[in-house]
Amino acid sequence: MADDSLATLGPEARAPGPSPEQHTTAPARPDRAAAPETTPGRVPAAGRAVPIVMIVGLVLAALNLRPAITSLGPLMEEVRSGLGMSASVAGLLTSVPALCFAVFGTAAPRLARRWGPGAVVCAGMVAIAAGVIVRPFTGGTPGFLAATALALAGIAVSNVLLPVVIKTWFPDRVGPLTGLYSMALALGTSLAAALTVPVTAALGGSWQAGLVVWAVLAVLAVPPWLTVVRGRKGERGPAVPAPAAPAALRVGTSPTAWALAVFFGLQATAAYITMGWMPQIFRDAGVPAGTAGVLLAVTMAMGVPLSFVLPRVAARMRNQGPLAVGLGLCGLAGYAGLWLAPAAGAWAWAFLLGLSNCSFPLALTMIGMRARSADGVVRLSAFTQSVGYLISIPGPLLVATLYQHSGGWGLPIALMAGLMVPQMAVGMLAGRDRRMEDEARVRH
Repeated sequence: MADDSLATLGPEARAPGPSPEQHTTAPARPDRAAAPETTPGRVPAAGRAVPIVMIVGLVLAALNLRPAITSLGPLMEEVRSGLGMSASVAGLLTSVPALCFAVFGTAAPRLARRWGPGAVVCAGMVAIAAGVIVRPFTGGTPGFLAATALALAGIAVSNVLLPVVIKTWFPDRVGPLTGLYSMALALGTSLAAALTVPVTAALGGSWQAGLVVWAVLAVLAVPPWLTVVRGRKGERGPAVPAPAAPAALRVGTSPTAWALAVFFGLQATAAYITMGWMPQIFRDAGVPAGTAGVLLAVTMAMGVPLSFVLPRVAARMRNQGPLAVGLGLCGLAGYAGLWLAPAAGAWAWAFLLGLSNCSFPLALTMIGMRARSADGVVRLSAFTQSVGYLISIPGPLLVATLYQHSGGWGLPIALMAGLMVPQMAVGMLAGRDRRMEDEARVRH
């Protein structure tokens, strides 16, 4: 079986000659096989072990991409009471992360080209730590929202650039390291959701302490990235680009980029709806509140082992469309169960929806596989996540509106299931063995 680099880079990488990344920095040398990549800021594809500090930094950064969000939900009532926050503002907070990811994520390519992806991720960890530390002590809703936005800005740029770091520095390990990154992200998500209330109780019941404690993860993530950046003084993004380098391409003219963006947006919609509303569906069906919380934790925890395995499998396939369809079918089965027998088969439905939520690591893996160069991945990742998160914003609000006006979960669940059908369709399109650079028009 081909290794991950061949599965990732496609047929062009299988023939002798330079890798796709080298086309942006050096002329082709068809007379012999390409030498290992030695561009500053990269680890050669062969001949060098993966530095431990990079692995530690990658895992710690991924752990920080959700706790600032998922730690807030369990303490929302206490936060509202402490800040005098209105119910409408509290409701809007469920859509603020997606909006911030879309807005701030668009800045990531420019920042990466100027400073290098490692330096920007390091700054992102600092922003997360600062925002999480400051927001409980601002004394009012405007300050709380501003500090939250600072943390979300750090998360947004890191969301975009961590897949780029993997593609740039470890082009032959995209599958395994994307799996490790996705697993750590899922672990951070579930830990913050499950432990925030117990940790708050252990710290004397202060909601400020329960929120600020998650800044420790972000603080721990800074030193490894500082070490990486200091050790890569030449890392300033790609070298002199060729005339048709990805920076000159209009990513939005690529059908594959749009398929990826819509797939990403629909899977994010499903994930935010699940995180926000699945416990209430179970509670309304007669499941005790404590059990409903455990069921959500099971759904989130499913992503920990599967997020490690799935990218490795996807990276070895030429077409990831069947995986997108398989995960979508799990979602449809889970929604059908929630509609027909939510309490009787609660554990099965939580399991199936946990499988379906693994569309997120699949989307990340496909981003790395649908572009030839590191700069192409930066631009494709920014486009996919920015457009995708914009698509996901209305979903949780629409579910809330349908639930409020219909008085039950029939229509909201029908909406969730209905969205799974186009998700599978665009997943098939995004999974085709195509490259964004081959489709996008050149900016004149």
